Amino acid sequence: MRFMILVKADKTSETGQLPDEKLLTAMGKYNEELVKAGVLLAGEGLHPSSKGARVRFSGDKRTVIDGPFSETKELIAGFWLFQVKSKEEAIEWVKRCPNPMLGESEIEIRQVFEAEDFAPVDPTGEHRKKEEELRKLSESQRR
Repeated sequence: MRFMILVKADKTSETGQLPDEKLLTAMGKYNEELVKAGVLLAGEGLHPSSKGARVRFSGDKRTVIDGPFSETKELIAGFWLFQVKSKEEAIEWVKRCPNPMLGESEIEIRQVFEAEDFAPVDPTGEHRKKEEELRKLSESQRR
């Protein structure tokens, strides 16, 4: 099972302030544990929303909204992608994480859909096969 681990932003992360050496060291050790355990598939910090944009969809119309975005507590400051056996295992790994912010913080855990989850709406497997082909093509182009 894969889980997206979402680190929620705070006022400090939204200013673009980088973490101090102590937090960088602690996160480095944590990431090393994740890698050694075969849990970590990906993980990155994100620039503040002031450097981002959103695209709003309304039928065929597209509207671009430049950051920053006002609801800080709803923004994401970074993420990990874990490969684990269960939601409970993902929770246990997140509980071991150093606090990613200076004060209070929150990390959200969301399961990633797998191709087999779509079997009820793709009984022939055609869409899943095409998705797998696209994944392989994408991987080969990154190498």
